[in-house]
Amino acid sequence: MRRLLLACLFAAMAAVPAGAQRGPARPATPGDPIMVIETVKGTIEIELFQKDAPKSVAHIVALIKRSFYRGQRFHRVERGLVQFGDPGTRSMRTQASWGTGNSGNPIGVAEFSSHKHIRGAVGLAHGGDPKFADSQLYIMKVADPGLDGKHVVVGQVISGMPVVDRIERADMLKNVTLR
Repeated sequence: MRRLLLACLFAAMAAVPAGAQRGPARPATPGDPIMVIETVKGTIEIELFQKDAPKSVAHIVALIKRSFYRGQRFHRVERGLVQFGDPGTRSMRTQASWGTGNSGNPIGVAEFSSHKHIRGAVGLAHGGDPKFADSQLYIMKVADPGLDGKHVVVGQVISGMPVVDRIERADMLKNVTLR
């Protein structure tokens, strides 16, 4: 029986794609805000790294408090990541321009943290200049060290990576709150 259990465990581990490290969800650091994303596929919890990216996290927290993300959709879904944060995604009629919108209030500074783009890392997207990063966030499904130093990692998924793995383009963010 024990051999069968071990064989099943090794088979499950082998089925995980390369670079898609699984790991236990780690507990949040006391004092850091937790972003709770309720999607049509389930709930994702993200610890935001307030001490490492203070201006970026303060900006995201302010957007959450004014319900900016509620009702938006995931506009970018790729093998390596999912992305959201464009208010234009609330309308299915504007799909051709999804991914181009933001809150209209860029952060204005380039922040970088020591956190890496590992599976579950949450980064702040920008179109080439980190000072113009605004509301669009992405969640890494696989590690991508090529993004390190180019985009600030503002958080880490602490619960709900299976939900992230199931997200499809146009899936809705029903609500985004803080705890």
